[in-house]
Amino acid sequence: MTRLAPLDLVDADSLLSDEECAIRDTVRKFCTDRIRPHLAEWFEQGDLPARDLAREMGDLGLLGMHLHGYGAAGTNAVSYGLACHELEAADSGVRSLVSVQGSLAMYAIYAYGSEEQKNEWLPKMVKGEAIGCFGLTEADFGSNPGGMRTNAKKDGSDWVLNGTKMWITNGSIADVAVVWARTDEGIRGFVVPTNTKGFTANTVHNKLSLRASVTSELVLANVRLPGDAILPLSRGLSSPLGCLNEARFGIIFGSIGAGRDCLEAAIAYAGDREVFDKPLSAYQLTQAKLAEMAVELGKGMLLAIQLGRLKDAGTLKPEQVSVGKLNNVRAALQIAREARTILGANGITLEYPVMRHANNLESVLTYEGTSEVHLLVIGQALTGQAAFR
Repeated sequence: MTRLAPLDLVDADSLLSDEECAIRDTVRKFCTDRIRPHLAEWFEQGDLPARDLAREMGDLGLLGMHLHGYGAAGTNAVSYGLACHELEAADSGVRSLVSVQGSLAMYAIYAYGSEEQKNEWLPKMVKGEAIGCFGLTEADFGSNPGGMRTNAKKDGSDWVLNGTKMWITNGSIADVAVVWARTDEGIRGFVVPTNTKGFTANTVHNKLSLRASVTSELVLANVRLPGDAILPLSRGLSSPLGCLNEARFGIIFGSIGAGRDCLEAAIAYAGDREVFDKPLSAYQLTQAKLAEMAVELGKGMLLAIQLGRLKDAGTLKPEQVSVGKLNNVRAALQIAREARTILGANGITLEYPVMRHANNLESVLTYEGTSEVHLLVIGQALTGQAAFR
């Protein structure tokens, strides 16, 4: 198996099993062979071959890999986290494709759906034959999704949905959307085939971040669904928030992967670049930057593994997920910015990954809960007082 040394200064690999390392190495090789050669082109074009990649990832068992049954791989949480680590070391957009498929769309059906819904969708989604999206955020309701305007009304035995969702990953390529809507009974989830009359997905263009990812607006105009389209076990806002915690867990590992890639690029560049007749890496200021980045990377990886062990033990708490997401994304973003200073002007080009990662991480900092929201989650855990309003 490969090891992360010399970047793994804290020997985090020693905390992993052989199986976990093997899964990590398999995903790393897939990214090296299939993803990395094309990232600059995809980022420049603002698109990626998501459907082809989904099928290839399905063949590797990456989609919904931490779920059990329905053809899913059934790995432990740490293995899933390590897969996210490697995917995001390539690009946050690629990791987002996997996260939204497995931890949001699939997990919602898996956790809150009927057996009929699970059997209809999960086997196809595991294989990448069907792509899912997760419609929670609205243009005016991000951090406070409970204020959503999207609604579902009963009409006989049917449900009729109206509303708009925004910033939805995979939306315009999805075969099925899990849409959260306000009903007379509170917020409920619905399984919406995207070929349903009245459903439209519009791709968001002109992005400066997550360009190798499909981002969409969902429009539901009198979308009529049968009564059994509702997720029967979904009850209130806790259901979509439960899905978000699954996705946030992947970000804890993934963001540090992006940071690792930036540090690797900075170390390599500093060793090759000569300034005043000696390598840039031979200067104290450069070494100080590299050392600071390596320390933060090591701390973030140890935190991720610890939270993964808690998740596998079934004891992981939402505030602990917030600690991980808050800390590791902030650390990764700072690493990306610091690495860019070492690369100088070269750092702003797509020949190197650091500016691409920095731009992507600006989005990762915001989605699945802003830093401010995670600070408030942690603050509530510390004080017992909710300060969201």
